[in-house]
Parts: sequence; structure tokens; C-alpha cells
Amino acid sequence: MSQTNSAPKGDKYSKLAGNTLIFAISSFSSKLLSFLVKPFLSHVMKETSIMGVSNLASQCANLLIPVVSLGISNAVIRFGLDHNNDKKQVFTNSLLSILAGYGVLLLLWPVVTMLPTIADYGVYIYIYVLTSCLRTLCTQFVRSRQLNRLVAVDGVLCTFLTMGFYTLFLLGLDMGAAGYLLAIILGDFCSAVFLFFCAKLYRYLDFSHLNFKLWKKMLCYALPMIPAQISFWIINASDLFFVKGMCNGYQGMTGDEWAGLLSSGYWMPTILNTLGIIFYEAWQISAVTEEEGREAFFSKIFRLYSGILFCCAAGIIWLSQPLMRVFRANFFQSWEFVPFLTVAAIFTCFNQFFSSIYVVYTRSANALYTMLAGAVANLVLNWLFIQQWGPVGAALASALSLSLVFVLRAIDTRRLLKVNFAPGRMLVSLILLTVEAFVMLRGIAGWQIITTLLTAAMIFYQWDSVWGMVRLLLPKLFGRRGRALVKKLEGAAKK
Repeated sequence: MSQTNSAPKGDKYSKLAGNTLIFAISSFSSKLLSFLVKPFLSHVMKETSIMGVSNLASQCANLLIPVVSLGISNAVIRFGLDHNNDKKQVFTNSLLSILAGYGVLLLLWPVVTMLPTIADYGVYIYIYVLTSCLRTLCTQFVRSRQLNRLVAVDGVLCTFLTMGFYTLFLLGLDMGAAGYLLAIILGDFCSAVFLFFCAKLYRYLDFSHLNFKLWKKMLCYALPMIPAQISFWIINASDLFFVKGMCNGYQGMTGDEWAGLLSSGYWMPTILNTLGIIFYEAWQISAVTEEEGREAFFSKIFRLYSGILFCCAAGIIWLSQPLMRVFRANFFQSWEFVPFLTVAAIFTCFNQFFSSIYVVYTRSANALYTMLAGAVANLVLNWLFIQQWGPVGAALASALSLSLVFVLRAIDTRRLLKVNFAPGRMLVSLILLTVEAFVMLRGIAGWQIITTLLTAAMIFYQWDSVWGMVRLLLPKLFGRRGRALVKKLEGAAKK
């Protein structure tokens, strides 16, 4: 295979690699917590139904967050990175937007507490929403100032604090779902306070010189992102509610138990989501600030990025059964959700990449339309597939809905920026993943050997992307030694 296009050169690629490594320290540590805490929760909570209730409650909070914050977190980094805007006005406008939205939520307390799940954990969910909004505001604003190392330190700190709170409330005090929510609340609160004082964000609070013109621009950009985020929530979280409502009694289990298994099934695809978040946090800075040769830049990076994701996805499906054994025995069945949820995670990462084009050209409405189409498709497919195939149908519905969003965005963004996403190459990779998922789920004789060969075939097919990413990261990790190692390996490959 040719190595000619495997490793783009230039300062902007090096800068992107450096930022990615910095955000990896922050995001990977927090996502590592999520990766480790799922098996821990399965042993502490013991019953799949308790796991299901905990995740349903947290998803209720996640649904409220974009509405309460007025979607302003999306505008913070976009307008904060623009040197023509006063950062004091950006931060103050954003905080006031959150406080205004939360004030409305408080007024709606009697109505909100009538909703299922929220009624039992209303106070926790309300506090969860506020602390999450404030932490997101602080982290996004710090990123807009490009204080990337501070973001990394905060991520590590928040990780250890939250893990400590999990241990206290779940293992020590046995508080169940309430302890789960309280641990997240305190972790977010401590993170927001840490950033507020370490980054001296109090210096950016200025209520005496509000810029209503800028505030209007920010809201015009942010508000269409609310239904887009809700649509994303529908695709990724409504599965739990559909399974809870439609699978009660399926194979002798309750809806809450199936919801708990489904939420555990997200455990391994979290690896892909982690990679996506790490990359996107660095990428959105490069996407906005790097203007020269933007089409070629986007195309080369997407080729490397997609190749890495496909290889990781093949490995996750391959290891789905062995790794799910770290859970309690009654959680092992969760592996059946992993193959399709892994495909869904790939398209989530792809959709994030193409959403960066909307960020660059401030076309948030387009992000709304494409995600809304996926949400509608997800609702319909959930209803059809769960009736046909049971709880696993929800995972398939998510994968197909997110793939629809990707197709729509790949087509729509070409009016703004023509990114070569190599559809033929992508189709071959998707076929390999689909065959691997089918072999696993059907339990075909010799599936261990077949899936091993399919994973190896994926790595071989995407090797230029793998090597291209290695070429970018090794010099950043090891400096001169990294560059020397790259030259040595390339020399050996040519012989």
C-alpha cells in the first residue's frame, strides 16, 4: 500500500496533533473513569434495574441541559475564538443566558416533577443541570482562550474527584441512583470552581457594559442548536426509554432491567466516543483558525481520522464478549448491544467532524435540520425494530439513524466546503464491520477465528491511516527521538 498521502506535513497538522494530545490528557482521564466505573457500578448496584433507573435519571438531566443553557455552550467557543469579540462580553452574556434559562426551569418545577423518573429524583436532576451548565461554560470559555493545559489539569482533577464521590456514595453509603447523581453533581461543581479561580474567570464578569448586539448574535447562533442537541439526545438516549416501555416482560425481564443492560452495552463503544471527543475538542480550534487550504486540510484529516475509527471499531466488536465478562454475570448479555452501538459511535464521530464545517461558517440551522431528520428516523425505527427484534433493535435503530445524519451532512456541507470523504473506501470498511457484527450476533461456528481475520483485514485495509497518525503523534510524544524513530521505520519499510 502506498504511503504517499499517509502523513500530511505542515505546522497546522503539527498544531492539531499537539492540541489533540493535550485534550487527550483531559478527556481520556474523564472517559477512562466512565470506562472503569461501569463494571464497578454493576457490582455495587447488583441489579440491572438500578443501573437502568440511574441512567434514565441522568438522561433526563441531559435532555434539560441544552434547553436551560439556551444552547449557549456552542456559541462560547465560536465567538470566544473570534478576536474581534470582547471576551468579557462573551463570558458575561453566556452566564446570563444560563441563569435566565435556569430561572424559567425553576418556575416550571410543578410541571417538570410530573414527568416519569424526574418525580423521584427531581431535586438531584435540577442541581445536576445547573452544575453541568456552569462547568461546560467554564471549560468552553477556557478553551476559547486556548488555555489547553489548564483544561487537561481540570479533566484529571474532575476524574479523581468524581471517582472518589462514586466510592463514597455508592460503596460507602449505598445511596443507589441518588448517590450516582450526587457524585456527578459534586464533580462538576468542584471543576467549575477550580476553573473559575485558576483561570481568573471572575475578571471576565462585567455586567456594566453588556453588548446586546453580540448577545443577539450569540443566541441566533446557539438557539437552533437546542433542537439539534435534543435530536442528538433522541437518537442516543431515547433508546433507553423505548426499551423500558416496550420490553417489559420480554424474555421474562422487566423494562428497567433491559434498560440497564442496554446502558451497560454502551460501555465498550465509549472508547470510540472518547476518541471522538478528544479529537473534536482540538479539531474545532484548528477548523476555525486554519483558513489556508481548508478543503485539502479537512479531507486529509478526515481520511486519517476515519481510518483510525474503523480499526478501533473492528477491535471493539472482536473483543465485545471477552471484555463484558468484567461485569457481574447478570450483565454479560449486554455484549449483544455492542456491535450496532459501535457502528452508531462511528457515525457520531463522523457527524461531529462535519458539524465543525457548520461551526466554521456559522450555519447552525443546517446542523439542526440534519440531526432532526435523524431523530425522526430514530423514533420510527425504534418502534419498528424493537417489535421485530426486541431490545437489540434499538441499537440497530441508532446506527441507521446516525448514518442517515452523516449522509445528509456529507451532501449538505459540500455547498460550503468540498471534503473528500472517500465514499468507496468507507463503504468497504462498513461492509467489513457489518459482516463482523453479523458473525458475532449469529454465533456462527468458528466466530472467534472469523472475527479475528476480519479485524486484521480492517487494519491492513486502513494501514495508511494508522501509519499516518503514528507519524503525526510520535514526534509530539517523544520529540527528536520520535522523529528519528519515524525515519527509521520508514527506511525499513522501503527495503
